[in-house]
Amino acid sequence: MKLWKPDRVYFEAAARETELGKQVLEYCRVNDIPVLATTSHNQVRDLPGKDEKAKFAAAKKTLIIGIKKSQKLEVCRPSADYQFSLMTNCPGACEYCYLFTTQGKKPFVRVYGNLEEIYETIDKYIEKKLPETTVFEAASTGDPLGIEHITGGLKRTIEHFGELEKGRLRVVTKYSNVDTLLDIAHNKHTRFRFSINSSYVINNFEHNVDSLEDRVEAASKMQKAGYPLGFIIAPIMLHQDWQREYREMLEKLYDGIGSGRDSFFTFELIQHRFTMNAKDIIETRYPNTKLEMNPEEREKKWGKYGRIKYVYKKEEAMELKAYIAAQITRLFPQAQIQYFT
Repeated sequence: MKLWKPDRVYFEAAARETELGKQVLEYCRVNDIPVLATTSHNQVRDLPGKDEKAKFAAAKKTLIIGIKKSQKLEVCRPSADYQFSLMTNCPGACEYCYLFTTQGKKPFVRVYGNLEEIYETIDKYIEKKLPETTVFEAASTGDPLGIEHITGGLKRTIEHFGELEKGRLRVVTKYSNVDTLLDIAHNKHTRFRFSINSSYVINNFEHNVDSLEDRVEAASKMQKAGYPLGFIIAPIMLHQDWQREYREMLEKLYDGIGSGRDSFFTFELIQHRFTMNAKDIIETRYPNTKLEMNPEEREKKWGKYGRIKYVYKKEEAMELKAYIAAQITRLFPQAQIQYFT
């Protein structure tokens, strides 16, 4: 596990005065990282690099601390009732990333410092739905654990949800630096999920994230710390020996979780999909990518905001679902497969 370190950090003026902003400033001082000023992430343009690939790499090493202005939360089905953002984008560089569709042109790692305002919004949404419990997803627009050693924002958020009687939090990650989250008052109100995949997918398409072994070890730590635990297998891909590799992946999880394997885990299964906009960006940034993105070999699916996504044909998708679901049931009979999409 190697912790991410930005090359430069930009601050919006108001973000400097937040608790999170002050923590990041101290991190920059200790680590001798340049601190720059900006009025908005849209104004950050002078990144090094001759071409698109180089500028993308520079953006992925750029951290921006800003203020979350819009406090309207979006629906987040099937994962949760609503989603909110602690950040957008992440230090990882997964070739298939769905964020390329919406954030492809500005892949900075952006963090929001005004956590208290975000929490006030969450509390209001909970009040509107009483007496029901409201579930929130915190990792739809980025992976907050990837920068937790810099911001501490995820720890504060888990602690906030630990105090909420009718609020529940869901987080998903490809990172493993969970030690600061183990001994806090989460009160089992946060379901922590780890994104896992076959060796082929991780080795070819997942860059600057932690290994499967590190993720499984972190999952075991979180399970022992009392967190409700889940796993997202995404994106599920058809590739040579996919049955064997997905079986071996789940067997590694079974071995790594150890005595906690009989706990109630959740699994979410998401097949690989892409938009044509994402395809163009991916092929520009990764000209030698092995990703299969032939729209003629796929079925069209209407996505959020009317975007067309390309997913596997129905017969292929059902084969993926049936095989992986059977392996989960074999190894984790107490687990719940929440959905396949």
